[in-house]
Amino acid sequence: MSKKEFPIETKRHSLSHVMAQAVLEMFPEANLAIGPDIDTGFYYDFDLPRTLIPEDLPIIEKKMKHIIKQNQKFESYTEPVDKAIKFLKATKQSYKVELVSDLKKDGTKEVSFYKNGPFVDLCKGPHVDMTGNLQIGTFKLHKIAGAYWRGDEKRPMLQRIYALAFDTKEDLDEYLRMMKEAEKRDHRKLGKELDLYSFHEEGVGFPFWHPKGMILRENLVSYWRDIQKKYGYQEVNTPIILREELWHQSGHWDNYKENMYFTKIDEEDYAIKPMNCPGGILIYKNSMHSYREFPLRWGELGLVHRNELSGVLHGLFRVRSFTQDDAHIFCTKAQVKDELKKVLELFTEVYSKFGFEYRVELSTRPEKYVGDLKMWDNAEKIMNEVVKEIKMDYTINEGDGAFYGPKFDFHLKDCIGRTWQCGTCQLDFSMPERFEMEYINEKGEKERPVMIHRTVLGSIERFIGILTEHFAGAFPSWLAPVQVVLIPVADVHEKYAMDLKQKFFDIGIRVEFIDASETLGKRIRESEKQRIPYMLVMGDNEVKGKSVTVRDYKTKDQKEMKVDKFVEMIQKEVMERNL
Repeated sequence: MSKKEFPIETKRHSLSHVMAQAVLEMFPEANLAIGPDIDTGFYYDFDLPRTLIPEDLPIIEKKMKHIIKQNQKFESYTEPVDKAIKFLKATKQSYKVELVSDLKKDGTKEVSFYKNGPFVDLCKGPHVDMTGNLQIGTFKLHKIAGAYWRGDEKRPMLQRIYALAFDTKEDLDEYLRMMKEAEKRDHRKLGKELDLYSFHEEGVGFPFWHPKGMILRENLVSYWRDIQKKYGYQEVNTPIILREELWHQSGHWDNYKENMYFTKIDEEDYAIKPMNCPGGILIYKNSMHSYREFPLRWGELGLVHRNELSGVLHGLFRVRSFTQDDAHIFCTKAQVKDELKKVLELFTEVYSKFGFEYRVELSTRPEKYVGDLKMWDNAEKIMNEVVKEIKMDYTINEGDGAFYGPKFDFHLKDCIGRTWQCGTCQLDFSMPERFEMEYINEKGEKERPVMIHRTVLGSIERFIGILTEHFAGAFPSWLAPVQVVLIPVADVHEKYAMDLKQKFFDIGIRVEFIDASETLGKRIRESEKQRIPYMLVMGDNEVKGKSVTVRDYKTKDQKEMKVDKFVEMIQKEVMERNL
């Protein structure tokens, strides 16, 4: 069998075994944990006698290449669980012993192993036939990280080696190029350089927004509110802290408790909300509704808190408090399909506004869920029919739905090819049952409404992080904290520049002025670093002609324009929210 006939997942899994074998050669006393394939490669977790350093990776990689050249055969065999546990204890692989012992408790009678050369590992497979089926130029050990055993912060901290692996060397090189570009675009670095937001030890996982960041944020929120109105939503707001009983009723207590924060008020137990939906339900239940009011579309910019482990926090992408651009739609069963189609239309309009392509996944019933199977089957059937009727491409993501209903997940593709999971749309028959929600139907009888949960940006914070990297900090003029910077050539041109600054300020253009205390070249370079959409330079000719020389940051084009013409151009850009 040729090398390319093996699925990439099989190659990556096989490479993880080769890496574990190489690590055991380097550290014979290494205790192995797990080593799965992932989207861009694979990783393996180890308990080692010393801390790994970056210089270890080339050594391990060299050993891997040697193993591949030996063309060792991958062979599988099974063992009864008791014999497997005895073998793993003898080889001092305590983490594998724990895994097999847990399988035994669940009723497993035998487990499978894979052997290549002298290396044996507990594994279901599959693998390539021979290590020689793995190409040497297609993988690279990437980084070292810490990882708790089985994701539990109370368990031992292990060392994880991440590796990249692709079908071809060209694919690997292209991914490395993209990673290098992504490093330049890191929103944490750009956020600091552009003075947008910061992170502090005094509030780990909680972003601090600076004045310029707030301008960016408020312009994004303004767009969100405009699009909400266009699609018929009204805005609501619900408290951050609500009684614990509410979260029992909603199902969050049983399905999400480990991600929540708790407090006491007047000796009663309360929870800080991780999601907005129960608060929206309380507003709904505040009065009886008629079918004539439906569909009710309520949007909420709700601040939520989630108890994330410190090891997974990552800038604005993974925080402990964030603002969800939530919406909840209450409708009749007959209206569900049309409402879902309107939501998908809204998503398409929003993502197009920022230049994103996207793909859609339909995520189905998870292992932990509320409601009965008939409800779930019906909800999944409806969502399948909707995407087929509007001819939208999608894939099925088995078992990854919300605990109260199946959902559409939207994965955005940015300008350098990375994908980001952002918007979700969940169809929910369960919450209306749990909260005994009702409306009066056409026959004057009480009936349950259907609830649709929807967030298009996902979270304001995370979306800004994505935008920062997508635009590399060079935001379009309608979002940019500073839209125009004025640079007089010399002292004698400063009055003209200051007059323009006042004019721009009065008509709502966000403008900064840099005086002539430094050389012109230095001021231009400093302005470029701030990625301001338009730099206006003015000297004798511009003062005389009541014009400006306009430098466009995005295109690098430079031309002289009358001031009024420039004002007309940028106002049109901002009003239309052009890229």
